[in-house]
Amino acid sequence: MVAERVRHIEISGIRRMFEAAPPNAINLGLGEPDFDPPREVIDALCEAVRHGMNHYGPSAGLSELRDAIVDRYRDRSPATSRENVIVTGSGSEGLMTTALALLDAGDELLVPNPGFVLYGPHARMAGATPVPYSLRAEHRYLPDLDELEQLVTPRTRAIVVNSPSNPTGAVFPRATVDRLVAFADRHDLTIVSDEVYEEIVYDGPATSFWGHSDRVVVVNSFSKTLAMTGWRIGFLLAPRSLAVELNKVHYHIMACPSTPAQAAVLAGLRLGNGWRNRMVREFRARRALVLHQLGTIPGLSVVPPAGAFYMFPRFSWARSALEVATELLSRGVITTPGDAFGSLGAAHLRLSFAASRGDLRKGLGILRHYAFELEEGRDG
Repeated sequence: MVAERVRHIEISGIRRMFEAAPPNAINLGLGEPDFDPPREVIDALCEAVRHGMNHYGPSAGLSELRDAIVDRYRDRSPATSRENVIVTGSGSEGLMTTALALLDAGDELLVPNPGFVLYGPHARMAGATPVPYSLRAEHRYLPDLDELEQLVTPRTRAIVVNSPSNPTGAVFPRATVDRLVAFADRHDLTIVSDEVYEEIVYDGPATSFWGHSDRVVVVNSFSKTLAMTGWRIGFLLAPRSLAVELNKVHYHIMACPSTPAQAAVLAGLRLGNGWRNRMVREFRARRALVLHQLGTIPGLSVVPPAGAFYMFPRFSWARSALEVATELLSRGVITTPGDAFGSLGAAHLRLSFAASRGDLRKGLGILRHYAFELEEGRDG
């Protein structure tokens, strides 16, 4: 028999489209850079394996790596220390650890709609209820504080925020961060801030929630910024007393993160920002390319993303998001139906521009041809 908590958990729409794709399909669906990690990072992983770093490490991660993460955040909060940091087996594991540590059966968790596919299922697996709050194109996908006030109840324990956002690409201005912190303080809520894309921004830096509240858990990852999605290394930042509790859950999920992968991440952090900046420059150029191409496709509108590497265009065709994504898949292009991210993603697609310029042109060319066919059929 299957546990009740599993019965209503579905495979994400992202994975369904990816795994149903025909061979050689153009992948505008999965969110991962089409780069390899820096050579120094790959060399560091190999050296770690060759020189005996193949055993269990500390549950919260290697001290050297935790200290390097502290250095990255000390300008946001000078009191940040190693005791605030837990190295995790990916940002996803960090999110699951946080949900299990914060939520009891019957609790409620405010989650973005549209928002990343894991927030709601993690809450349900913890026995809690995810309560969606709206992110709308007309508000540039920023939270509506008046709506949040109406959604909070005595059972609300925390709010998940995500800036830069997957799937919308929205980046919260400092004023929005301040208002969300004040809202959480008023209602005694913990802020769970998913900041995995914080270093992939185009119109100015993202504002971290770290240092703005003493009731915040920051979830982050090295998957995107070091192009190592398959290596599964991330981290949590939390107040010390909460970090102790998070580390208990983290231990029981995976004992400790990969030791050689941590050594490789440390080498990556020591490189500075040059490699990452070059990758972001390329993403910025691809963003411009995709925005231009989408502007030539009938029936589409899009809010330009300020961060991450996704477009979230809205379409006006008489089709569901799943129907559009499935029809594009049959033509050899992987996209993600927008409602995989929540009900307000209906009539949207998520397109990843973490693909080569050649693949972007080909994939968007197929999308354009498909759109013109729909428009001609409607006119006919």
